[in-house]
Amino acid sequence: MQAILMNAPGPPEVLQLKEVDAPELQRPGDMRVRLKVAGVNPVDTKLRSRGTYYPDKLPTVLGCDGAGVVEDVGTQVTRFKPGDEVFFCNGGIGAHPGNYAELAVVDEAFAARKPATVSFAEAAAAALVSITAWESLFDRANLQSGHTVLIHAGAGGVGHVAIQLAKSVGAKVITSVGDEDKAEFVRELGADEAVIYKQKDLVAAVNAWTEGAGVAVGFDTVGGKVLDQTFAAVRVYGDVVTLLQPGPDTDWQTARMRNQRVSLELMLTPMHQGLFEAQSHQSWILSQCAALMEQGKLKIHVSHQLSLAQAAEAHRLIEAGGMMGKVVLTTD
Repeated sequence: MQAILMNAPGPPEVLQLKEVDAPELQRPGDMRVRLKVAGVNPVDTKLRSRGTYYPDKLPTVLGCDGAGVVEDVGTQVTRFKPGDEVFFCNGGIGAHPGNYAELAVVDEAFAARKPATVSFAEAAAAALVSITAWESLFDRANLQSGHTVLIHAGAGGVGHVAIQLAKSVGAKVITSVGDEDKAEFVRELGADEAVIYKQKDLVAAVNAWTEGAGVAVGFDTVGGKVLDQTFAAVRVYGDVVTLLQPGPDTDWQTARMRNQRVSLELMLTPMHQGLFEAQSHQSWILSQCAALMEQGKLKIHVSHQLSLAQAAEAHRLIEAGGMMGKVVLTTD
C-alpha cells in the first residue's frame, strides 16, 4: 500500500510517499480499514518538526484521524462487519502507524459508525477535534444549558466544533476571531457574539457582553498570553480549560483570586498511556457527535482536500496559521 513515511523530525519535506507492507490484524478485536480520508491536525505538524512520542520507532506514519470502509475483521469483532463505514482517532503519535495511508488497523472499540449524511472527508476531519472539544467543554468544564462560554479561535478546527457543541446544550457563546470573514463564519455556526481581537480588547468585550460578570467557562485553544486573557474574562468560581501547556510566565494571580478551576486537556492521553477504557469512551463521544451531525446540529468545515502525496503541503497550510476548519488528505 501507499503511505506517507516520516523517517526523521524536520520540515514538511521529511514526509515522503512510499510503498509499504499492508498492516495485518494483530488482535481478535482489530479490524482493517481501507482509508478514504485522513484528517490533518496541528499536532501532526508538531510531531513532524519536533519528533514523535516514540522517537525510537521511526520511520512512522503520522495522522490521528481516519475515515474509511471496514475491509477485514478479527474473530471477536461484533460491532462492525466488512463494508461498514467508520471513523476514528487512533495511531499517528509514533507507537502505531497513523492514517496518512491507504490502510489502517484499529480496535473496533476505538471506532464509530460514520453518519450516512456526511462525507468521508467531514468524518475524518471530525474525529480529533470533536473529542477535544467535547472533553474540554463537558468532561472538564461541565458546560450546561444557560452557561456562557468564551471560545478562542472559533473559526479553527477545534473552535468551530466547540461552538456547535456548546450551542447544542443551550449555552451562550462568545468567540474570538481574526477578521470579519471569520466573524461571519462563526455567526453562521451559532455564535452569539464574535470579537475580532485585532480590533477590540477581548476582555473588555467579554465583560460588556456579560454585564461585568465574566463567562462561566473559558476555552483556550491558543495558549501563551491568551491564557492570561482567559483568566480575566472568566467569572469568580468559573472554569478555564486550555489545550496548551502553560508557559513559565503565565500570570496565575487572577485565576487564584477568582478561585477558578483550571483544567488541562490533551485528548491523546488515552492513546499515549494505553488507557483502553478511556480511549473506548472517546469512541462513545464520536457516536454522540455522529448523532449531532445526522441531526444537522454539527457541521464540520473542510477547507482543503489534498491528495495523500500532498501531505507536506497540508502541513505548510496549517503552519502558516489562520485556517478556517480542517485540512484533509484523500487516498482516491
